[in-house]
Amino acid sequence: MEHQNERIKCLIIGSGPSGYTAAIYTARADLKPVLYTGQFIGGQLTKTTDIDNYPGYPDGIMGAEMMENFHRQAARMGADLRIGYISHVDFSSRPYQVTIDGSKMILTDSIIIATGATPKWLGLDSEQQYAGKGVSACATCDGFFFKGQDVAIVGAGDTAAEEALHLSKLCRKVYMLVRKPTFKASKIMVHKLEKTDNIEIIFNVEVKDILGDGNKVNGVRIFNSITTQASTLDITGFFVAIGHHPNTDIFSNWLQRDDQGYIKTKYRSTETDIPGIFCCGDAQDPVYRQAVTAAGSGCMAALDCERFLSVIEDGSAE
Repeated sequence: MEHQNERIKCLIIGSGPSGYTAAIYTARADLKPVLYTGQFIGGQLTKTTDIDNYPGYPDGIMGAEMMENFHRQAARMGADLRIGYISHVDFSSRPYQVTIDGSKMILTDSIIIATGATPKWLGLDSEQQYAGKGVSACATCDGFFFKGQDVAIVGAGDTAAEEALHLSKLCRKVYMLVRKPTFKASKIMVHKLEKTDNIEIIFNVEVKDILGDGNKVNGVRIFNSITTQASTLDITGFFVAIGHHPNTDIFSNWLQRDDQGYIKTKYRSTETDIPGIFCCGDAQDPVYRQAVTAAGSGCMAALDCERFLSVIEDGSAE
């Protein structure tokens, strides 16, 4: 039975690929980690259908099944996996204080933050209706499923441009939908887009609805703010590339973050600016955002954490 205040060595916050990998490694190192899942157990991958680019699954795997495998493996290693969310933190001194579900207090020598990032959506009901059925927030992850097909991507920055270029190598036609009359992307990226024959850039358009037959996407309805004309594009895939929001707001008073909210980590490590607090996965990665890179950084965080705790236990650091 849990006490109201609990003292542990290692707390992991988040249950995506990075959090579960950190749990596997820290459990094997006998750090007796406690992992709290957060409100969205399994992270973004539980909303992903087929995953074909994670090594070790030659026939692919469903996202939810993969995360269940991660969970079971972490549990088998001895990690203490709990459902709950972080409601308050106090990093002023060690042991660090973390409040769970608004009531339970955890005192911990180390913390691994693996809270991930949430894709920004347009806010259309049809986005969620067709999520995993033609709607995606990751062209790098899902573009392969639309080889030889016509797709659309909405966005105006460098990430949207990179994803449009990635799709252009796979798809027959890529419509790039930009709400304003100009790009936010860098000039070199815009130049690449303009040189790519099968990318058609449409400016001044707002996406009104994503169309489908109930099972998969078959079109997108757009509105041109200059001509005031509505039209429909026949597509089978719709990609949203308007950014991500890292789930790090609760740490904003304690840890250094960049202007987008991603937690800053020290060069080639998962260390934050507070000793004993580490960050891995999409919460600190605005660039790659892949399951495999998240898992890799979860391993790094566990190893960094293990080294930190060994120094403390040796009595050579306070």
